[in-house]
Amino acid sequence: MASTFQPLQNDLLLKALKGETVERPPVWMMRQAGRYLPEYRKLQEKYSFFERCETPELAAEITLQPIDRLGVDAAILFSDILVVAQALGFEVTIEKGEGPVIHNPVKSSVDVDRLVVPDVSDRLHYVMDAITLTRNELKGRVPLIGFAGAPWTIYCYLVEGHCSRNFSKAKQFYYQNREAAEGLLSIIADTTADYLNAQIKSGVQALQLFDSWAGLLSPEDFGRIAWPFIQQILDRVYDVPVIVFAKGSWYALESMAKSGVALGLDWTVSPEFARKATNGKVTLQGNFDPSHLLLSVAEIKDEVRKMIGRFGSQRYIVNLGHGILPEIPIDHAKAFVDAVKEYQES
Repeated sequence: MASTFQPLQNDLLLKALKGETVERPPVWMMRQAGRYLPEYRKLQEKYSFFERCETPELAAEITLQPIDRLGVDAAILFSDILVVAQALGFEVTIEKGEGPVIHNPVKSSVDVDRLVVPDVSDRLHYVMDAITLTRNELKGRVPLIGFAGAPWTIYCYLVEGHCSRNFSKAKQFYYQNREAAEGLLSIIADTTADYLNAQIKSGVQALQLFDSWAGLLSPEDFGRIAWPFIQQILDRVYDVPVIVFAKGSWYALESMAKSGVALGLDWTVSPEFARKATNGKVTLQGNFDPSHLLLSVAEIKDEVRKMIGRFGSQRYIVNLGHGILPEIPIDHAKAFVDAVKEYQES
C-alpha cells in the first residue's frame, strides 16, 4: 500500500530528525488534533471518544483538521495510548471528569500470567486503516507521525486502574512483585513494538513514544523501570525515526541521548541544559509552555523566536512542552506556527 502514497512535499520534519540541514526548524504541536478546534468539538458532540478513535474516517478527518487550519509541518494520528491496553484485553472507558478508567486492572501476578502479546494488526486494525486513509488524504502535504505510550506509562494505568497524582499502587506493585511487574512491562513493550511496526507498515513516517508519567520516577528508578523497556521497543522498531518524550525526566537526557533517538522536552528544561546534556548529538523537540499560548499574539511570536534562538535552528523541532490546552484560541495556536515559519537567523 505504501507504494501508492503520493510523494512527500514537505520533508522538514524528517530532515530534522535525521540531522540534515534545514532552512528553518519544522513545527507541530502535541494534541494538535483536539478540543481547541471548533470542528473537533462538533464531532465530539456526535461521537464518543473511542468511536472517534475506532472509526477510520473520523480519525483521519480529525488528524487532518490542524493541517488545514494551522499549516503545521506534520500530522500526528488521532488515537489514544490506551488502545494498546484494549488490545491486551483490558476494558477501558473515558469517564467525564476522571479520564481513562481500567475496569479490570492488574491486581496480582496471576493477572499478569494470563496476558499474552496479541495480534495487534487484528485487534487494532482500525488504527492501521486510519493510517492508510490519512496518508492517502494528506496527498503528500506533510509526513504522518504515529505514536504509542511507553511501557511505564501504560503499566501505570493497568495497575492503578485510573489516573493518579502519584500512581502509588503501580509503584507498590513493582516494589512488592518485581518479577510480575517486569513481566508486565515486557509484555507491554513487545505489544507496543508490534503495534508500532504495524503502524510503519500501514504508512506512518515517524513515531513518538509518550512516557507521560516518567517524571514520577527517581533517576535510579527511571533507569531500572522505564528506560530498559523503552529500549526494548527501540531495538525492534526500524525504518522510521523515533522521538521519545519522557515528561519530567530531564535528569536522564544524557543517558537517553546515547540511544541516538530524538528527544522531546517539557517546559521545565532550559534549551542550554538540554543541548549540553545531549552534547548536541541528537535532535531535540519542544518545549514551549502550553499555557504561554494564552499570551498575546505578539508575545507568543516573540517567545517563539527567542526559543528557537536558544535551541538553534538545526537538529530542532519546534513543539510545545506538553499537549495544547483546550482553552487556547485558534489564532494564538496559528501565531505559534506562523512565528516558526517566519523565523530567520539573525
